Amino acid sequence: MCEYSITQMEMIEEIKLKRELMINSANTQGFTNEMTIQYSQELDELINKYQKVMEHISRPNEEIKFAFKQMIMIWPKILV
Repeated sequence: MCEYSITQMEMIEEIKLKRELMINSANTQGFTNEMTIQYSQELDELINKYQKVMEHISRPNEEIKFAFKQMIMIWPKILV
């Protein structure tokens, strides 16, 4: 299981906060209100940023898995 760094946890908290602001704004001001739309766009940016960070973290794991699979395929040939 992947452990989250402080930065990742901070990003998640920031996303939660922005989502709450957007929901509150939508409920009080309306879905098409300028502030609601602004919060929505900011939330989209935060989510995209978080996904990019997570992609870079998971990529090395995928490279390790690929290298391991290749090693397993070669290993029996070396033993013969």
